[in-house]
Amino acid sequence: MEYKRELLLFQIKKYFSTYRSHRKPFFELFREIMIKLNQTYKEMGKNYVDLISKISMIQYKPYISIFQQKESGTLISVLRYELLQEEQLPAYSFEKTSHYLDDVIILLKSFFTSIVELAESEDAMLKIALNFKKINRRINGLENVIIPELGSDIITIGKILEETEREGYVRLKKTKNLINKKQIVI
Repeated sequence: MEYKRELLLFQIKKYFSTYRSHRKPFFELFREIMIKLNQTYKEMGKNYVDLISKISMIQYKPYISIFQQKESGTLISVLRYELLQEEQLPAYSFEKTSHYLDDVIILLKSFFTSIVELAESEDAMLKIALNFKKINRRINGLENVIIPELGSDIITIGKILEETEREGYVRLKKTKNLINKKQIVI
């Protein structure tokens, strides 16, 4: 169990460093998208951007597959993300649209990939941390409860065996004395 706890601690550190490496670019990309989206709203209006968004939903088909992979005794979810685009042309005209809209769409494609990577590393880290917590509780239970109880049980059993041995010794002595008395009387 000690070995498994050390292995899980190593896995937590590995996934935490992966999580931290994905988290910073994710939030920078999110910030950049929000700025561009705000600028697009200013130039085009929120209703027109929402209309373009609804029309664009027909063109893009996201595909996500999730499968489980066992790593150090823990089931880790592995996500595969792919954005399928049916047509290469945008679903809006260039006449009344903001140039920020194209930037937002390009950034959103990479944002979805980034969010999947971040979610995958965070989920793995949390599952391994929960498994570590469970193993740690078991080890603490063994060290603090079960092993001391077994030690006290061993001591009690030892005392009972010593007492039984003394009783047996006393019985043998009395039996020997009775036999010796009968031999003297005969």
